This record gives sequence, structure tokens and C-alpha cells, in this order.
Amino acid sequence: MNRHFARVVAMQSLYEWDFRGSGDPVDNLNRNSETLDSEIDTEFATHLLNTVMKNIQNIDEAITKAAPEWPFDQIAILDRNILRIACAELLFEESIPPKVAINEAIEIAKTYGSENSSKFVNGVLGSIYRGSKRYDPTTDDKMIRDKEQKDKNDK
Repeated sequence: MNRHFARVVAMQSLYEWDFRGSGDPVDNLNRNSETLDSEIDTEFATHLLNTVMKNIQNIDEAITKAAPEWPFDQIAILDRNILRIACAELLFEESIPPKVAINEAIEIAKTYGSENSSKFVNGVLGSIYRGSKRYDPTTDDKMIRDKEQKDKNDK
């Protein structure tokens, strides 16, 4: 079972729900999971969608606070929903390491988003994470500096 593709399917289902402005993203899950040629952990994808929908007001507020220069409704729909999934993991899923949630979101943004999506997602999630109760500056600041240095070296 592949959790990466479960996140992709969850993102696609949220995107469709957000674009239409109605319905239930969980209803879109089965149709979207058929578009990928991979074993998908549909239980995990369903759990992610339910977590997002249950906490959407708190998640959207966290995104708005972390990206004050971007009005929430002007954030690209794709980026907004990648952020929602990652925030659900960062803020409400203690079993998922923050580094995993952030890295997965960045990879999805690189694959499906615009040229700058991954940088935007990384910045917003970094801000949300640093403001969360899971943040540990003694270990996490070094991880963030190392990642930034690696990104600079990769250019």
C-alpha cells in the first residue's frame, strides 16, 4: 500500500470538492484512486480526507495566518489543498513525523503544482510547523537549515 499515492488521491479529491464548492471529497475518492496505476492505501486516504473536513476551519485559519500576504481565496486551489492535507498531518496526526508530512507535500507540489508551488508550500508549512506544539527548536532548526542548504546546492 502506498501512502504517497494516497495523499495524491486525497489531494485530487479535495481539489475537486473545492473547485465545485459542494459535495463530499470522500465520495470522489474511489473515482480518483482508479486514475493511478498503484496500490493505494484507500483507508489512509479516507482518514486524511475525514481529518481535513473535520478540522477544515482550524486548518484554513493556520494557512491564512502562515501566509498573510496571500488572501486565502487567492491561493491556487491545488496549493491550498496540498497545504490542507499536510496541515491535517502536522496538526492532528501525531503518528506521522512532521518531516514526512512536509516532504510529501513538497513532492506533490513539485509534481502537480506550478513552478513555484513547492517553494510556497514549503514556506507555509515551515511557518505552521514552527508555530505548532510538535516543533522542537533544538533538533528541527538544524534539519531546516540542512534542507535549505541542500536546496541551494541542488540549484
